[in-house]
Amino acid sequence: MNYKKLVILTAPSGAGKTSITRYLMKVFPKLEFSVSAATRKPRVDEKDGKDYYFITPEEFQQKIRNKEFAEWEMVYEGKYYGTLKSELERIWGQNKIPVLDIDVQGAIHVKTQYPINTLSMFIEPPSINELKKRLESRGSETAESLQARINKSAYELTFKKHFENVIVNENFDVACGQAEAILKRFLDN
Repeated sequence: MNYKKLVILTAPSGAGKTSITRYLMKVFPKLEFSVSAATRKPRVDEKDGKDYYFITPEEFQQKIRNKEFAEWEMVYEGKYYGTLKSELERIWGQNKIPVLDIDVQGAIHVKTQYPINTLSMFIEPPSINELKKRLESRGSETAESLQARINKSAYELTFKKHFENVIVNENFDVACGQAEAILKRFLDN
């Protein structure tokens, strides 16, 4: 049976998974970013259909009822994120490999649904203090939302044992090199 390959990068918010994902996409042209659906408002530099499919909570809930998601989570109160099955099929239809840059719980769900030919990488921050500095530097958090993300990140770190590959992102270039080597082995199989 020919199983389609799938790559998952996950991490607590602010650990660097999106930056590492972007690096890997430049190195491996066979990869295609899987655009997630989200109910949050776009950040200043984000584009609908490129960074996320920004939809209303009502639209999101309708897609849940229609079983259109490979995974979905209410990541923060009232804020839903999910991977549309149609997005994975779109990418596979182009003979490319979907790369999912998703939260920890969503990554565990996808690994359960697609257990064969799936590579998962957990990007770990060097410490919670460093993670807090990174999140603060974004300038997009209130004191309350920052604390919520820190608490959630500490919890998410307890799930790293569910992933085959754990990369500590203390030095970005080193972390990218480790991710590249792991992905190269996966793609060569």
